[in-house]
Amino acid sequence: MAFVTGLMLIDAPASALNNAGRDESQSDQNTTAIKAIRVGRDLYPYVSAQAFRYWLRTTLPKVNAAWVNAPTYKESSNLAYTAADPIHYWDDDLFGYMRAPQGSDTNKRKTDPLYAKLTPLDVDSKGKEKAVTRVSPFRVSTLVSVAPVAITQHFEVMTRHEGDPVPYSSQFYRATLKGLFSLDLHASGTFSYRDKTGFRNLDDVRTRLAQDVEGIKHLEDEKSYRLPDDMRVARVKALFEGLAQLEGGAKQSLHYTDVSPALLILAVTKGGNHIFGHVVGANSKGQPEIKTAALEEALRVFADDLLSPVYVGWVQGYLDDERAKFTQFLADNPVIQQHIQVSHPREALRALVNAFNDSDNAAQWLA
Repeated sequence: MAFVTGLMLIDAPASALNNAGRDESQSDQNTTAIKAIRVGRDLYPYVSAQAFRYWLRTTLPKVNAAWVNAPTYKESSNLAYTAADPIHYWDDDLFGYMRAPQGSDTNKRKTDPLYAKLTPLDVDSKGKEKAVTRVSPFRVSTLVSVAPVAITQHFEVMTRHEGDPVPYSSQFYRATLKGLFSLDLHASGTFSYRDKTGFRNLDDVRTRLAQDVEGIKHLEDEKSYRLPDDMRVARVKALFEGLAQLEGGAKQSLHYTDVSPALLILAVTKGGNHIFGHVVGANSKGQPEIKTAALEEALRVFADDLLSPVYVGWVQGYLDDERAKFTQFLADNPVIQQHIQVSHPREALRALVNAFNDSDNAAQWLA
């Protein structure tokens, strides 16, 4: 099986991209804290994988008109879900889902026009809806600062009214956030009807929808249906086109931050293990650097697992000294250089997308 395996860096020069709500440690009740991992006395700001996936979900329909996110339904204060229909909705296909309605609310849902917008579920002999679930083919890590940073406490006041000003405060940081991602190409556009948690992507209703798709393949041994390759490729390409133009993040009106990748490394690989996970780290000054020895080792150890060139996207003006060192490293190692293509991150993702236009590549990678 093949995977698109990637690493990305987000440059956050003065940002608060994912907040944790009110800071209970402060006497001021109007204090907002950022999310951070504490290691001893050190703090590493982070963006949750859930937040990152939300950014990408909301970006994708802006980038590709064919991408329509599934409708959602909030059943209670602690339960919400999507239509769970990977045939019609590309995000349900690539981002996965779990739709397991509460049996006690069945009658209430039947009369709710919002619920009627969702693709119906199978029901058992007692009229209870049966759950469908799908493990996400697209996996992402938490995006964590490459080095510990000092958190800035920022004090402000609201003064656009008569009377005393209203004080409040928030936190922000200067950091580079590193995240990993992986797309299981075999699972993309392939939907199982096995009666097992995480694998029951299709119930009878969704199986009938799948059977109506022209050119769909029935993989009886896998108990799955697979969309035609052109449909699967369209969804995969749209995902990475969206990543190239990623938008999102909290506090953008105050800390406007470009969250599209400033640097990324990605390739199509045979396995799901992340071969680039240790290639980027922090130097002695806490600044990001490409660890060339780690990259050289990864390319040697996983040489047989690489199915494409290694695409390196790097924005000019970001870590220029490190880029110069990396360029010299490639020049000094022509055997490694022949496997690596360096360009702007958007161009690197476009090169990956264009590689799927080769029918031989698509057939091999999507198998």
